[in-house]
Amino acid sequence: MANSSSCDSRKGSITHVIFDMDGLLLDTEKFYTEVQEKILARYNKTFDWSLKAKMMGKKAIEAARVFVEETGISDSLTAEDFLIEREDMLRSMFPTSELMPGASRLIRHLHKNGIPICVATGSHRRHFELKTQRHGELFSLMQHVVLGDDPEVKQGKPSPDIFLAAAKRFEGGPVDPQNILVFEDAPSGVGAAKSAGMSAVMVPDPRLDSSFHGAADQVLGSLLDFNPSEWGLPPFEKSAT
Repeated sequence: MANSSSCDSRKGSITHVIFDMDGLLLDTEKFYTEVQEKILARYNKTFDWSLKAKMMGKKAIEAARVFVEETGISDSLTAEDFLIEREDMLRSMFPTSELMPGASRLIRHLHKNGIPICVATGSHRRHFELKTQRHGELFSLMQHVVLGDDPEVKQGKPSPDIFLAAAKRFEGGPVDPQNILVFEDAPSGVGAAKSAGMSAVMVPDPRLDSSFHGAADQVLGSLLDFNPSEWGLPPFEKSAT
């Protein structure tokens, strides 16, 4: 966990919120896992969470390189060919994406209370549109969305590029990173947020080893566990569900 005194001093200064998407707002990480397990099975290899942790949150091609190199199949399958094969399998899965617990409640609460919110995701536009197909109304509450194929995002997470780009695009002009709270599920995403000078709440998959939690300012089991008041944000109404 981050130093509590520096963390506490930030908690009253949060004015804007940035959300990651995959595994945080949408339950899409399971699709990637399923497809990657199928591909590796052909080579009599298994997909584990230590590899998953290295891939999560990165741009597609960066994650693909990690995948083929770490599993030792790069001589048989290039990163580019892996992405083509994976794409065919994912295309039918993404439109079925469901919201993670607490995502709708938190987004609607912040929007209702005038807290500017946006999404910063490593997903490129084609995948973003498939994944959010059933959730357009909820995602329309975001002030803006920064995608992995945005020209300003030169490097994927854990580089801070995507969060710095997101901070510049809020209505009213650039926002001081110290006033931004980022929600992430991936270690690379938390690293990107901290590199950008922002605070980070991590909502990791329970299968992710706790050694990856260290950089986050707060670690939660679910978005349902988030208490806005702890960060100086408007509290949930008592009746909110």
